[in-house]
Amino acid sequence: MEIPRPLPFSAFEWLLSGRYLRARRKEGFISVIAGFSFLGIMLGVATLIIVMAVMNGFRKELVDKIVGLNGHLLAQPLEQPLTDWKDVTERISQVPGIRLAVPVVDGPALASSAHNASGVLVRGIRSDDLDKLAAIAGNIQQGSLDEFDQGRGVAIGRRLADQLSLRAGDNIMLVAPDGAVTSKGTTARIKPYKVAAVFSIDMSEYDSVMVFLQLAEAQAYFNRANDVSAIEIFIAGSPDRVDSFRKPVADAAGRPVFLVDWRRRTSAFFAALQVERNVMFLILALIVLVAALNIVSGLIMLVKDKGSDIAILRTVGASRGAIMRIFLIAGAAIGVLGTVTGLFVGMLVCLNIETIRQFLSWLTNTELFPPKLYFLSKLPAEIDFGETAAVVVMALTLSFLATLYPSWRAARLDPVDVLRYG
Repeated sequence: MEIPRPLPFSAFEWLLSGRYLRARRKEGFISVIAGFSFLGIMLGVATLIIVMAVMNGFRKELVDKIVGLNGHLLAQPLEQPLTDWKDVTERISQVPGIRLAVPVVDGPALASSAHNASGVLVRGIRSDDLDKLAAIAGNIQQGSLDEFDQGRGVAIGRRLADQLSLRAGDNIMLVAPDGAVTSKGTTARIKPYKVAAVFSIDMSEYDSVMVFLQLAEAQAYFNRANDVSAIEIFIAGSPDRVDSFRKPVADAAGRPVFLVDWRRRTSAFFAALQVERNVMFLILALIVLVAALNIVSGLIMLVKDKGSDIAILRTVGASRGAIMRIFLIAGAAIGVLGTVTGLFVGMLVCLNIETIRQFLSWLTNTELFPPKLYFLSKLPAEIDFGETAAVVVMALTLSFLATLYPSWRAARLDPVDVLRYG
């Protein structure tokens, strides 16, 4: 009577795999290699998840700050100035999904005080629209927007205020290059304004150069013929949906306009961020690859050490497939446990990353990720479950592939030769 063979991945194969992983004292070196492989995969997976989450958090925070001040879409006039900006703004505001349409007048100027001077970008904006920009209205550090609403003052960034040694209530002098035209040429336009409010959005690019002025006053200051420079358009929902609003906005404008989205306006910055993110992923993926190669070396040594066991198993009826599966399970177990543990550690760190940053800052008595340098008041982490799943699948795949060659070698051992010469 033929003895039935055990099914693939039976309890017998799992039992032997577990015994081979729990090495005895004389086989301790193999156990050490397995331990380092486990640690390598765990740290690689955890580090990849943490770094990708932090990079996503940085991108989200920066996008929120950028499109919190500038629109997702910028509508600029073609063929003729935007003298009909009120009607165009109203029509664009009626497009489903458009949260806000803001007509603006932009122009360069020199801002000066009794202490210093600096180049600035003056933006004319209606007071009601400025009140709706949470990035400005929700981050007033000095003064208020009441006097701005009444057309008697300007709102400036905190870094500009510090550079010019100004506070709310002080006067700031604005000098525009294009002023009145006289018989002797064009003279600069110089006019003092009261600082009504000082805001901070924690981005030096804006806090150090932006000056907000009432729209009507900005039109007069820059000699605009009742027109505006452009219309900033803010959409509801994810900024990445901006392409779906191009055609509806262009149709609603009712006149030729040139539309520029936020990605094109900040293309160099976010392209550099994306390149950095991709390079970080490739570098950190090497940690997982090296750990997978440790699985290969560890299993090869295990196969060499267990040659006599393999020969005995083969002589008592174990098939080559069973031998291969035993070592496949042993190697894959290291990869699976390392990946699962790394996933748990990475998620745990991401969910508590700001607390960890504060603890490390306290422990080392240094400020990690200073807000002035990184534009952020706290360390962000945005977990993308698609990316996290990709990291887990990559680690499991590398771990599985690493077990194939040693397992195949174990299955190819000739029991006669091993017992004769081993």
